[in-house]
Amino acid sequence: MNHPQTLYDKLWAGHVVKPYGDGEALIYVDRHLVQEVSSPLAFEGLKARGLPVRCVDAQFAVADHAVPTTANRLQAMTGLARKQVKRLEENCEAFGIPYAPLDGDHQGIVHIIGPELGFTLPGVTLVCGDSHTSTHGAFGALAFGIGTSECEAVLATQCLRQSKQRNMRVRLTGKVAPGVTVKDAILALIAKIGVQGGAGHAIEYCGGYVAGLSMEERMTLCNMTIEAGARIGLVAPDQVTFDYLHGRPFAPTGDMWDAALAAWRDLRSDDDAQFDREVTLDVSPLAPQVSWGTTPADCGPVSGYAPDPELESDTERREHVAKGLAYMGLEPGQPLSGLAIDKVFIGSCTNGRLSDIRKAAEIAKGRKVAAGVQAIVVPGSMQVKQAAEAEGLAAILAEAGFEWREPGCSMCVAMNTDRLQPEERCASTSNRNFEGRQGPQGRTHLMSPQMASAAAIAGRIVDVRELAGGHYAEA
Repeated sequence: MNHPQTLYDKLWAGHVVKPYGDGEALIYVDRHLVQEVSSPLAFEGLKARGLPVRCVDAQFAVADHAVPTTANRLQAMTGLARKQVKRLEENCEAFGIPYAPLDGDHQGIVHIIGPELGFTLPGVTLVCGDSHTSTHGAFGALAFGIGTSECEAVLATQCLRQSKQRNMRVRLTGKVAPGVTVKDAILALIAKIGVQGGAGHAIEYCGGYVAGLSMEERMTLCNMTIEAGARIGLVAPDQVTFDYLHGRPFAPTGDMWDAALAAWRDLRSDDDAQFDREVTLDVSPLAPQVSWGTTPADCGPVSGYAPDPELESDTERREHVAKGLAYMGLEPGQPLSGLAIDKVFIGSCTNGRLSDIRKAAEIAKGRKVAAGVQAIVVPGSMQVKQAAEAEGLAAILAEAGFEWREPGCSMCVAMNTDRLQPEERCASTSNRNFEGRQGPQGRTHLMSPQMASAAAIAGRIVDVRELAGGHYAEA
């Protein structure tokens, strides 16, 4: 009799090349996404040892972290960014790796173009030199971020030595209220379990709420798994997954598609599979979430207040809260709603997809960005950019006073020209609010695209549901 397995157990077992005992094994890697920041030393290692790339068709490269997002960026790109992009182009040409050029139709954030192209598929192992590779687990792929030396190992051998994770199931139930999104759900979950709540585990998301999510929403969910301490987030593939992938450039076709579907339908946890940890969250009572501190767990409802460290019984927690408030320039008990903001960033591998831009445009339509606020919208890929322009979303946002940019990681990470100045406060749809993440001494408040768009219009953090005459005013 076969032992019941979780989805993660099945994915792991299907890729073990050699077991080493104690939970370690050499596993085969089906897909490797390459970008300009984490790859240079990996390629240098291959050159130093005279090694080729073992499987060029299993790689796909794009520049996203350091590239400018302003118009005429090929001409505007200078300094380190120019060197990093040029080096990536040269390495891809030298080793024969497929590459999405900066001026091509497939350029964009690595975790957005992978799914768009069908490079991300159910059942595969997929790695990238970026922690938010967990995004691809939304397709039932075993996906995780790796370091530079591991990038080199994958390029050279197409294998990695890994430790098997424990199994964790997160069941999301209920139905969110109008104005509340999957971004709010994952922020609330992280606040509940903490930034180390999933450490050492592969998290599988399930439940009625998850089943009703679109693929883009599932990607947002899995994207932020890393912020709960887990490297791997998973959603079992279903018809929503298959419909999204059908016809994608790198997806199987014809008889291969039929064979793939048959295999993908078995990618689910067995009914009696055992998990090492289980967490349930009812999303029904959730309000839009806003972060107040310097980790994604430091968040709460927009109607809430900055916490008082003196009320924390745990010394370490008390110190963390006090430090976070000092960095963010907040006082204990200060309301989150009403905080004046300097900048708004809508984009990133968390919220730079077409559905995110639609939600931001819904709020912006017929309104104007508040005086003194710089608000930028950065599509996650050229495909997203072109679709948003074709739908008229870009025009709506531009009319409202948002800056419509070229694709890239942009202000999610201060590796490019989009960044905060010291003590500037930003309403951001990105995934991290660490100290200095968006620029030295910059103050980041994480929230959904609707909330960020509303903040841009109001010039302050505001509950999107309370906008006068707004789409959610009835909620």
